Amino acid sequence: MPSTIKSLSSIEALAFGNNMLNGSLPTWLCELKNLLELDLSNNMFDGNLPKCFSRLSCLKMFDISSNQFTGILPPSLIMNLKYLEYIDFGLNKFEGSFSFSSLCNHTKLEFFKHESGNEKLKVETEEPIGWIPMFQLKVLALRNWNIKRFKGSVVPSFLLHQHKLQALDMSHNSLEGEFPNWLLENNTKLESLTLRNNSLQGVLPMEYLNANMKNLDMSGNHITGIIHNDIQKFIPYIEYLNFSNNALNGVIPSSICDLHRLQTLDLSQNYFSGKIPKGLVTNISNLEILKLSKNALHGQILSGNLSLSFFYVLHLDNNYFTGNIGNNIVEYTTWESLQFLDISDNFFKGTIPSWISNATSIDELIVRNNRFKGQFPCGKASFRFLDISENFFSGPLPYCLNMESMQHLHLGSNKFTGLVPKTFRNLTNVFTLDIGHNYLSGRIPKFLGDLSKLRILLLGNNDFSGSIPRQLCKLTIVSLIDLSSNSLSGLIPRCLHYSIRPKELVFIQDATFIENGPNVYNYETTIRSSYYGGGVYQDETQDEAQFTTKRNSQTYKGKILDYMSGLDLSCNKLIGEIPPELGILTHILNLNLSHNKLTGPIPVSLSNLTEIESLDLSFNGLTGKVPSELIQLKYLAVFNVSYNNLSGKLPEWKAQFATFTEDSYEGNPLLCGPPLKNKCITESQMTHPSVEEGTDRSWYDIDMASFYGSFSSTWFVFMLGFAALIYINSYWRRRWLELVEECMFTCYYFLHDLVRKPSMIFRN
Repeated sequence: MPSTIKSLSSIEALAFGNNMLNGSLPTWLCELKNLLELDLSNNMFDGNLPKCFSRLSCLKMFDISSNQFTGILPPSLIMNLKYLEYIDFGLNKFEGSFSFSSLCNHTKLEFFKHESGNEKLKVETEEPIGWIPMFQLKVLALRNWNIKRFKGSVVPSFLLHQHKLQALDMSHNSLEGEFPNWLLENNTKLESLTLRNNSLQGVLPMEYLNANMKNLDMSGNHITGIIHNDIQKFIPYIEYLNFSNNALNGVIPSSICDLHRLQTLDLSQNYFSGKIPKGLVTNISNLEILKLSKNALHGQILSGNLSLSFFYVLHLDNNYFTGNIGNNIVEYTTWESLQFLDISDNFFKGTIPSWISNATSIDELIVRNNRFKGQFPCGKASFRFLDISENFFSGPLPYCLNMESMQHLHLGSNKFTGLVPKTFRNLTNVFTLDIGHNYLSGRIPKFLGDLSKLRILLLGNNDFSGSIPRQLCKLTIVSLIDLSSNSLSGLIPRCLHYSIRPKELVFIQDATFIENGPNVYNYETTIRSSYYGGGVYQDETQDEAQFTTKRNSQTYKGKILDYMSGLDLSCNKLIGEIPPELGILTHILNLNLSHNKLTGPIPVSLSNLTEIESLDLSFNGLTGKVPSELIQLKYLAVFNVSYNNLSGKLPEWKAQFATFTEDSYEGNPLLCGPPLKNKCITESQMTHPSVEEGTDRSWYDIDMASFYGSFSSTWFVFMLGFAALIYINSYWRRRWLELVEECMFTCYYFLHDLVRKPSMIFRN
């Protein structure tokens, strides 16, 4: 900030918002004694707030939100600025605590907004007990605050004294207990109420809502009951209505179609049943966003002639809808605004009509897990997110789509046949490519290695043959590779260690707060016109992928995909040794090489897989020992080397290896040691075996020194007895001497003939 500003001693308004200014705030700002308005929002300022700011006694507007300020908010700072009307210091990194009682004497305060940037700043709303504020707020927005509440309090008790609120946002605060109906009774001018993601209970308090309500968001609580049949009488001018993720039940009343100003309706994740009122998709001309996901609704909502007005988002997924998608579209131009269509996890059937592929506005099309069949139609649409998996589509893979805009392509679990089309080389921006669980054949295309942004590659459960192309090693940021259950042969490429490495996050897609709700409050200043409409939350579509790990096939969704990593080459015909280079994949969580024809030892380098949770090498022809170094794998939850030709002592039975049972090693008869029943024989036991009383001993348990001693003494006694017998009995003495004489003559003539024959042959 240019220091020349300090010479402008009479300046009343200073605005540097929405720039890229950084560094600490200069103390010369405190010299601007006539300053009424200060806007430093949306920059990169850091450090502590100067304590001397408390000298700006004339300040009315104070906005330092969305910066990197740290330290403790000086108690005197806000307390001394008694003429404040507008305060916003959210989305910073302040620590310590802030007490609302420091505002008790601010008689002119209308607007207080703060969204927590961390969990280090605690908010005292009840101290001192019984304090009464002198202000009457019009806007109070406390999103994601670490509010310190007294036992039994649901919302801050100072709100009991507020009667002029126009907008109240206390979302993401873990508020508990019954819904405070008094809050609505006291504030009859309330137009925007946002209590998203708390733990409030009770019945939907429709009778307490006033007719001026424009924005109502009570999603993510435990609200029960039904929607009143005469809802239009309570909130006739509502524009944004969000009751999602609660426990509401019953049917959706037809009276909801009389809310003619309604732009967004979200009733997803409840227990609604029955059919959707027909007027909901025909009568509300302003309705742009309709979300009815995860209920128990039924009917043929998309059959026949369709007229869905100017929908921007339409989510009907996870219900019991049936029927075909209509081929005839009334007022086709009304579909030009549709960007997000999700009808997954229902019972729709038939074919996909061509108008869907030609709706150029559609950005996301999700029809997963229905009963669609036939071929997917070609068209002009440039999908960014296309999921038609878990249906009965057949024929070749869709080759005529606009591939350049595609980021997530899910074609898996269908009946597609043939080769991977060459047009797939145009998927240059794709993150997820799922064509697994089909009937595809031929070789895995080499051009897949050129898809440089690919993060998830699922080709499993097809009939691909040939070797694994080395070009896949060029996928240096891939996190999941599934080539399992094919007919792949040859060696495992050693260069695969270049893949599956840490990378930037791309799958984190959460609800986004958008400051474009209905306008309910305006604050006019010299430097800007500030309005507050409560804002709305836009839930972004989360990608998902199915991958087998820890012996189970699981579906991973959303941000977890940024942290999942695995390589599955199981159930193929791969040969050769396990490449030691795979030990370089230090961040991999799952490695499955089972059910192949691999030979050789288990590489010691696999002990470098420090993050691995599942390692399956079963049903191969591996030999040698199980490396004792594997005991270092402290996160290993599943380990399987069964049905190989391994031998020797197992790693020491401790740490994670103490959790593995005999099942992990069965089919290897030469392995020994816990948890197997086979006991290992050490070298010391071979030379000095221990004698255990009361046990049955085999030959290898005998003390060898005792054995040699007893054998020698037995031989000596036998010879002594034989000599005594010959000496005493003349008959046996004579027979023994005749036997000796006969043996001598036999040996003599044998040697005589052996020497004589070669000499006779030489003379002849």
